Amino acid sequence: MIVVIKRGASAEEARTVVEKIKAMGFDVNVSQGAERLIIGVLGVRENKDTLAAQLGSLAGVERVMPISKSFKLVSREGAHADTIVKLANGAEIGGGLVHVMAGPCTVEGRDMLIETAKWVQACGATLLRGGAFKPSTSPYSFQGMGKEGLEILSEARALTGLPIITEVLDPRDVASVEAHADILQIGARNMQNFQLLKEVAKSRKPVMLKRGLSATIEEWLLAAEYIYAGGNHDVIMCERGIRTFETTTRNTLDLSAVPLVKQLSHLPVVVDPSHATGKWDLVTPMARAAVAAGADGLIIEVHPKPSDALKDGFESLTFNKFAAMMDAVRPVASAIGRPVASDAAAAV
Repeated sequence: MIVVIKRGASAEEARTVVEKIKAMGFDVNVSQGAERLIIGVLGVRENKDTLAAQLGSLAGVERVMPISKSFKLVSREGAHADTIVKLANGAEIGGGLVHVMAGPCTVEGRDMLIETAKWVQACGATLLRGGAFKPSTSPYSFQGMGKEGLEILSEARALTGLPIITEVLDPRDVASVEAHADILQIGARNMQNFQLLKEVAKSRKPVMLKRGLSATIEEWLLAAEYIYAGGNHDVIMCERGIRTFETTTRNTLDLSAVPLVKQLSHLPVVVDPSHATGKWDLVTPMARAAVAAGADGLIIEVHPKPSDALKDGFESLTFNKFAAMMDAVRPVASAIGRPVASDAAAAV
């Protein structure tokens, strides 16, 4: 159930509503929008009409809306507007521009990361991606540089100004990762690591939640609900392909998830065509298709020499191929009235 507070209502009136809900034995989630305060009432299973009538009679309440979806807080049913995730440098994900997050799958060293960061920035990327901690199917694969990798990412941000997105794997590492990252990434394998979701929910850094390997749309949105209900309302969804019977590609990119999640929720959606296809030559066409489907951003793997990459070289773009991909994406973004963010900034 969602309680919408009137525009101009006093802080005391809003506080009274919250206290009333808690006194009735329900949990509360408060979201401050640009124009309205939205209060989520959690745990309502019966007598919804009676509860709605009681809350609707309180001063300062504009309306009370029962929500039929299991993911109540991230559902579009109770949304006052689309969520726009604002980064520390002023960038807005979900605000109508297409952001491109680019960089290597893993941080392999200082020189390669700095070189890559400068190149992707010159081509129009607005965020730098790079894994300091990496999950691997095989225990013998490269697992990342850990804290040293985080420090290299921070240096790259200082040199380029690009915000950093990097993955966190363990609840115990959230504090150290958020000290360096601008966006915390929850990978596909951890989409239902509920303790990790609860921990990043305490962070004040935005979280990008990748869809699990075999997750349904509802399961994915319920994972986002964990983060939102825990107090972190800066959540970005990321479609990165799902496991199907098809083996020609690494995964099957479900582009229908982009408009569907936007219909069902108010959260921004990013697409990862690199992990979705597992083939560098499919990344550009799928990136264009993702933008056409309404994605708020792309996350792309780029490496100075993919043949030498310690992780995912087969799906990484070379510098020149990334530049070509950006040139291919721009006209699609322009055609649907959602230009690439770096181009819009340059035009101001």
